[in-house]
Amino acid sequence: MLNETERCFESRNTSCLKSSYPIPLCVTLYIILGVIIILTVCGNLLVTFSVAYFKQLHTPTNYLILSLAMSDLLSGIIVMFPFMIQTIESCWYFGDFFCNVYMSSAFTLCTASIITLSFISVDRYYAVCQPLLYRRKISVNVVLIMILICWSFSVILGFGIIFLKLNILGVEEFYYNHVVCEGGCVMFMSGVSITVFSVISFYLPGIIMLCVYLKIFLVARKQFRSIQNAGCVNSVKKSNTSQTKATKTLAIVMGVFLCFTTPFFVFNIINPFISYSKPPKFTVTLTWLAYLNSAVNPMIYAFFYSWFRKLCPVKIVSVFT
Repeated sequence: MLNETERCFESRNTSCLKSSYPIPLCVTLYIILGVIIILTVCGNLLVTFSVAYFKQLHTPTNYLILSLAMSDLLSGIIVMFPFMIQTIESCWYFGDFFCNVYMSSAFTLCTASIITLSFISVDRYYAVCQPLLYRRKISVNVVLIMILICWSFSVILGFGIIFLKLNILGVEEFYYNHVVCEGGCVMFMSGVSITVFSVISFYLPGIIMLCVYLKIFLVARKQFRSIQNAGCVNSVKKSNTSQTKATKTLAIVMGVFLCFTTPFFVFNIINPFISYSKPPKFTVTLTWLAYLNSAVNPMIYAFFYSWFRKLCPVKIVSVFT
């Protein structure tokens, strides 16, 4: 049972109410969420180190994977860890400034992830649909520019929306009278701000990715049928195996990302228009579902990428011994 008669700061009348969980439940939640965070940090740290350290992995596609792994890694450290404590303790004990940094980082890293996935879809489009132009169009320098654009835009959007208080634009009175309290850190957004943010950071890139991968699928199927009719399937299969596997793997990464994050964005965009009546525990559950994606990505790499299985962790351990 929950006890909501306590306050986060007992001596302050403006303190938020605290939901107290039974100790066994608290311990269980700390173990489960702690394991998720450890998997997120360790898995993405291995991916980051592998791509950064081993020269044979310094390819345009792997640099984009490195960018995605970095966003997941930072999410585990900066966002998921304090959110775990807030979820279980139901209070925020890290101060207002770090609350703003935490919320800004959450928006930034989410945006960086999906924009990186969008750039990965472009990379896969040229690799599969226009292989003769791939090396010229998608060079290391081009990918580094993509990554710079991705992170610059994400940081400006994520930190700007919080520190400029654009998230509460138009609902300032409601926010300060009914939402703010000491010991709280709520990702509150007005209907306009959540709609604009969701369209820019999720829906638009998501639609672009789906369209690009659909185009890749149709072109790849057409190419295969043409080759099959020409009677030279085996030779082309061998030459295109790596690109095909990489495309399938990254399409799975995109699909898993959309599966984990779509419920969060769908219900969040609805919430302001139903007078914020969505239960807080429901919001927390959808948020953790979205964060779980960061722990799953390295598992996908380990399952589908032979280079990840070969280099991690045997060769990485050998580097330090």
